[in-house]
Amino acid sequence: MSQVNIKKLAAALGLSTSTVSRAFRNNNDINPQTKERILQMAETLGYSPNIYASNLRESKSKTIAIIIPEFGNNFFSQAIKGIEQQARANGYHTLIYVTEDDVNQEAAFVRALCNGRVEGVVMSASGEGLKHSHLSMLKEKKVPLVFFDRCYEDVDATCVTGNDYDSSYAATRHLIENGCKRIVYLVVNKKISIGKIRMQGYRDALKDAGVPYDETFVIECTNDKDEIYATLKDAMNRLKPDGAFASVERLAMASLRLCQNEGINIPEDFKLICFSCLEIADMLNPPLSTVKQPAFEMGEKAAEVLFEALSRREVITKKQLIYLPSIIIPRKSTTFINR
Repeated sequence: MSQVNIKKLAAALGLSTSTVSRAFRNNNDINPQTKERILQMAETLGYSPNIYASNLRESKSKTIAIIIPEFGNNFFSQAIKGIEQQARANGYHTLIYVTEDDVNQEAAFVRALCNGRVEGVVMSASGEGLKHSHLSMLKEKKVPLVFFDRCYEDVDATCVTGNDYDSSYAATRHLIENGCKRIVYLVVNKKISIGKIRMQGYRDALKDAGVPYDETFVIECTNDKDEIYATLKDAMNRLKPDGAFASVERLAMASLRLCQNEGINIPEDFKLICFSCLEIADMLNPPLSTVKQPAFEMGEKAAEVLFEALSRREVITKKQLIYLPSIIIPRKSTTFINR
């Protein structure tokens, strides 16, 4: 039996090759019933289209890049699912790059992507620098960019993010209303956009409750597990806090571990709440109060904005912030104890 090609498939269906081609490209300008008939016949005859070669002829990679600061955070794994769902729906593939919160690594990835490998980029910023000129290369190469969660204020692009200020204010207020007076703010990088915004929510909640702000209660940590533990232990010994608002999940996990090792009872002696998409937060000991972000929806919306830009052949996306609300889920780690 001779090999089936697109011409033979089209002849078997009594259709043009362009109609058959549109079916495999997931185009919107083809009747759904016709598309289904084409796909069924292709399966019957054992035809598989060479989409990659076709894309090369049209100078399209049908691929987008996802650039994230880290993998070790449930937020990013859920956001990636949202991005990839949109990519599949649009007939695209994804490439994932992890910067480890290093803006220089981020720049290296962006430079590598400017060779035509991808048509667009969805990115969560790694860290603040004086300039982010590497991202201007994307505009020069006509590769649109959309930020999610973290962005650079000096870069013109859409950013899909959470209502971090309101959420941080509410989380801090929650600790205060449950009896905390010495609340530390735990952060990995207070210079990135979300670090600054979340810290402002923390500060304003203290101010409105009449609790003095003390800069020494802002505990900045690295990404190294051992260094985080040492920093938190030193802060607990020096400051004697009765509560903590962790801006990222890993700092809450380290706090739980420290309290367990040091015999600090939660919530009797110390209360804890954090930003987290951890699905087993309710199974921890004690169950952890969280600010749950719409991670999947954030990734989904960011990708949706990117594909809209690609469909309109836009070189850049509109500079705007799209906010998606988070919710506070109180659990035992912040329970008020009546002494």
